[in-house]
Formats: sequence, structure tokens, C-alpha cells
Amino acid sequence: MVLPLHTSEEHSLVWLYGYINECLMSTHTCQMNEHCVNTAGSFVCRRQITCPLGYQISNDVCEDIDECVQGTHNCGPGFECVNSEGSFRCNAKPHCSMGFTQDTRGNCIDIDECGVVGRPCSHGFNCINTVGSYSCQMKIIMCNRGYHASPDGSRCIDVDECQSALHRCGEGQICHNLPGSYRCDCQTGYQYDMFRKMCVDVNECWRYPGRLCAQTCENTPGSYQCSCTAGFSLSSDGKNCEDVNECLTNPCSQECANIYGSYQCYCRQGYYLREDGHTCDDIDECAQSIGHLCSFKCVNVPGSYQCACPDYGYTMSPNGRACRDIDECTTGAHNCSLAETCYNIQGGFRCLSFDCPQNYRKSSDTRCERLSCPNFLDCQNSPLRITYYHLSFQTNIVIPAQIFRIGPSPAYSGDNVIISITQGNEDNYFSTRKLNAYTGAVYLHRQVHEPRDFLIDVEMKLWRQGTFTTFLARLYVFITANSL
Repeated sequence: MVLPLHTSEEHSLVWLYGYINECLMSTHTCQMNEHCVNTAGSFVCRRQITCPLGYQISNDVCEDIDECVQGTHNCGPGFECVNSEGSFRCNAKPHCSMGFTQDTRGNCIDIDECGVVGRPCSHGFNCINTVGSYSCQMKIIMCNRGYHASPDGSRCIDVDECQSALHRCGEGQICHNLPGSYRCDCQTGYQYDMFRKMCVDVNECWRYPGRLCAQTCENTPGSYQCSCTAGFSLSSDGKNCEDVNECLTNPCSQECANIYGSYQCYCRQGYYLREDGHTCDDIDECAQSIGHLCSFKCVNVPGSYQCACPDYGYTMSPNGRACRDIDECTTGAHNCSLAETCYNIQGGFRCLSFDCPQNYRKSSDTRCERLSCPNFLDCQNSPLRITYYHLSFQTNIVIPAQIFRIGPSPAYSGDNVIISITQGNEDNYFSTRKLNAYTGAVYLHRQVHEPRDFLIDVEMKLWRQGTFTTFLARLYVFITANSL
């Protein structure tokens, strides 16, 4: 039967499943130096045991502790632990013999000589580790035909049949070594004749026509030779032809020009080449009147000519042919007043005075700007800007001559202009022409035989983004006498 449990915060369990714990109820008969151990239905008194250092209790008996097995000793790496009753001792370990080394615990272990970085066996031998030593065994390698083992026996290398005289190439043939074999070739310039079983000469000139030599190809035994025609010499590469510079021998009296394969004699300016093709004679340029040599007067000199200018009003230009007008306005040789502007023309000058019309202001010496316009129509028709230009020409000007160009600056895509002469062309000496959508030109299309001054108004209407804008160019055109 199961008895009820009797519990309390101050007492221990006394009854448990019908058994009495005599040790807890103090009903045991153990002595003071004994320890009560409860058992089923009874108790046992055990004597308390204290073991000395180096022993431990086992089944109520003090047994020796093996410090060497448990690893609780303090022997160093070079010592070996030896257990004794209640203690241990450390005996020094002996030194290892050749082929062995000590581990971290001082034990002698075998050295793997084959595993070290510097292998002890030479090439062609395998290293086999043994206890305390090693051995080297030669490798056995089998090579295919055309190969033999290397001196160290580690690999197969090619047999050079050409160097070792093991080839069967015939006379006149060249032996070429190949991996594991060889090849017999004919010398350069020869080919193998299968029927005659020999190397025969190749005619390179026939086989490669036009590809070997620049000009002439001649076949030779085993090769070919290039040659050149007259006027050429063979270059250093033996194939190309270089032109011979005959001018180095001075075959001409003046100038020599080397040409491809020959040469040509030329004369300096002012001379002509005679029929012999080598000699040069002077040309009288003034007597022959070839073109317009001088603008005023031509004077012949050996090999050339010189130009002269009138005694007054002109000076010789840097090119030595044209006479340049003296600019009286620049040199101060004019008589214009302070209110006038001096404008130079051929052989003279003009004193000009510019005034802006009403509703315009003078923005520069040659330009008037419109101040305002009362309505849109006047803004389109009245000039936004009036600009004065001065042009001077001689009576011998070749006509038709373009004397003036007009256009917007800058010009934009979509611009279009209308050019017309509104005043000063009563005698119809001038005309206008449109060069492109945004550029026009004024032409002198009738010859003016006498000196004459013109003042013509050239109007340009610019159509830009749906609006017309008018510009006026007032041209002073001075036609001067052809005094030269």
C-alpha cells in the first residue's frame, strides 16, 4: 500500500511509498565518525575516509592517481612522465637518431625526406620514404619512334635526325627536323622531280611573271637575276629599279629636271630653249608683248624685263610690275577742309562730305542709323541703316565687272533679299544680280570711256521671319582716266 506523503517547509521527507528513512529520522545507530546511508527497509553506517595527496577514493578505498595517464603532470616536452605510488617523476627523453625528429611532446617520429621542398632524388628517380630513411628508384619511361628519353629520364625528347645523320635525304636536298620525324626539301630555287628522283631548277621568272623584278627578270641556276632598262639602275634590294639622275652630269646649259627614266632641260624665266634641247637664249619680253607685262612701260633686260611708272602720281608696287597710285589722303598732299573727308582715287583724290537725312543719326563716318518710324509700313520701306561706300576704277576696266556685293551679316537659314538700284543709274551703266538667297551684287556692264563720278543708291530688302527690313548702300563710284 502507498502511504500519504507528509511534507513541511521545516522537515524533510520521512515517509516515501511505505519506506522509513532512518537517517533523516535519526533512528540510526551510526557513530560520530560514520556516515548514515539509507537503504530500502534499513540503513548502512559507512566510515568517513580521507585520502592523502596522490590518491582518490574508489569503493571506499584510496587508490593511486595515475597523473601520466590523466595528463595532470607537469613534465616538459623533453621529458617523459613515469607514474609512482601517490606521485610521478619526469625522466629526460633520449635524443632521436638520424632520420627521426622530436615532436612537440619530445617523442621521436620519422622524417619524410620525400615530402621536403628540396627533393633528395635527382630527376628521373622516384623518392620512397622508409622508417628513418628513404630510397631512390629510377623511373622507367617508354618513348615513341622519333623520340628518346632525356638524360634525367623524366621525359621524352625529339631525336634530331638531321644532326645525328639518321636521315635519308638525297644529294642536293636539305634535311629539316620535325617533332618525332624529319623532312627532306630541295634547296631554295629547286623543286623535287618525282620521275627523275632529283631536285631540278625552278624558273622563277616563268612561275611568277611580273612579281619578282620591277623590269627585266633573268633565270639563273637555283635563283634569278633582275636587270633594268636604260635610264634606270638596280636598287640595293636587287629587285626594284631606281631612276638614274642624269642631271648630276650637268647636261643642260641652265636648268635640268630629272624625269622617270630620262631628263629634261629647262630655261630660267626670261630665256627659251633652243632646238638642240640643251641651250637657252634670252627672251625680249617687251618686244614680243606677251600679255600685259607692265601696267605702264616695259624695259627689256638680259633674262628678264623691268617695269617703269609715270614720273608723277604713281610709285612701283612691290611686285615690280604694277604702278601703285600715291595716296594723297594718307601722305597729306590734299587740300580738303576739316569738315570734308579725303578719298583717294587713281591719279588724284576727292573731298567728300556726308550728312545724314532727317530722322537719322550719324553712328560712324560712313553710317547713318534710323531713329524711329511712325508706322509699320514706314519701318519696312524706310532704310534701317544708310551706309556710304567709295569705289574707284579706271576707264579700261573689263566689263561686265562686279564692283560691289551686299548681304546681311550674319545670314540665317530662310533669309531672302531683294536688290535694286533706286537712284543714280539714269544712263544704265550699272545693274544688279542676285548671287544666292541672301547675297546680291552690283555690276558695271557698260564701258565708261571718260573719267566720271557716280553716286548710286543700292537698296536691299531683307525678308527674315515674315518681315521686310530695308538697308541702303550709297555708292560713290569714281571712274578715273587710264593714264598708264
